[in-house]
Amino acid sequence: QVQLVESGGGLVQEGGSLKLSCVASTNIFNTNGMGWYRQAPGKARELIAWMSSFGTPNYVDSVKGRFTLSRDSAKNTAHLEMNRLKLEDTAVYYCKVGMNGYDVWGQGTQVIVSS
Repeated sequence: QVQLVESGGGLVQEGGSLKLSCVASTNIFNTNGMGWYRQAPGKARELIAWMSSFGTPNYVDSVKGRFTLSRDSAKNTAHLEMNRLKLEDTAVYYCKVGMNGYDVWGQGTQVIVSS
């Protein structure tokens, strides 16, 4: 079964940058769509960026222009580069891959943006 491991989270000041990584146990990103989600304290998990197997990234308005989703198929890795971070970006960030009839989630990586 495919496994996903996120990394790259941490504490950053407002306006700073972080680059998250999602490493898959198999070469899955070329054949399956994937997405980055986040869950802030007390809030529901929300989709913020996604990419189909064709590789075109999409973003919700709140992160558009600040976040960049990319993938490195040779390393079975998807990245979420986050710039100009805001306090409201504080959340646990998860990657997810859509399989045939079910989804696979990573364990999440914490991002804390401080003032």
